[in-house]
Amino acid sequence: MGTYGAKIWPAQIIFYLAAILLVEWILVKPGKLPSFCTKLFLSIAFLWNGILFYLILAKGLAGNTHGNYFIGFLFILVSVLFVIDLFRQKMQFALPLVGWQKYVTLSLMMLTFYYPIFGRLSGHDFTSLLTPGTFPCPTIALTLLLLTMALPQVDKIIYILLIFLAIPFTPFFQIIKYGVFEDSILFTCGIFSLILLVKNWRPN
Repeated sequence: MGTYGAKIWPAQIIFYLAAILLVEWILVKPGKLPSFCTKLFLSIAFLWNGILFYLILAKGLAGNTHGNYFIGFLFILVSVLFVIDLFRQKMQFALPLVGWQKYVTLSLMMLTFYYPIFGRLSGHDFTSLLTPGTFPCPTIALTLLLLTMALPQVDKIIYILLIFLAIPFTPFFQIIKYGVFEDSILFTCGIFSLILLVKNWRPN
């Protein structure tokens, strides 16, 4: 992680600031343009992670090259689906009106942007800090929260793929095996997103 972070510096700062500005835009003034720009950002972020992280710079992470190729393909697929929705304009992001959903979404969104802080508190060095946009886990967490803000008109393929990446493996691999305790945020976002997907499920 540290080697990858050093090689892409200062891209993580650029992506991180862009994510903060886009989320703030959506929260303050939701509409088609901020939703379009956010989906464009997410398509770039997932393409970046799919190619640069999983297929090139970190392809040998934990010695699991074949698994990285598979997950890299899933990230590229998600990127393509976001590009498709740029033209379909199915998903529009806005803060939920329901009180508890609104406050949980805002709280988890704040925790997602605190990923680097929690990483630093866990003892990770500066180049190993996980940030939304250029590192997979915080990018998935941020995207899941944004997708909950598009329910029920959401791309279910993207939604289900990201829940698959967030829930089954996170507690056993990232948290327990590798000690990335800040990924508890990702796991929590995955559970919250799954609950809202079931609650708002509508046939296409």
